[in-house]
Amino acid sequence: MNLAFVILGAIAALAGLGLLVAGIRSHSADNPRATVRLIGGMMLAAFGILLAGFAIGYGAAEPLESAQ
Repeated sequence: MNLAFVILGAIAALAGLGLLVAGIRSHSADNPRATVRLIGGMMLAAFGILLAGFAIGYGAAEPLESAQ
């Protein structure tokens, strides 16, 4: 299940970066749609990076309570 979160996070980060690039290319002062693409792309990319990062960190960390 952990691998699925890493893959989902990577897909979300790439989709967010795609939205960000599309928003930058079509950005102008009177185009609110490009502003929405910029904001949405940043949010989606950050969510994907966090999701994948926490999944990797959870998989690499040792258990808090070790059996002694």
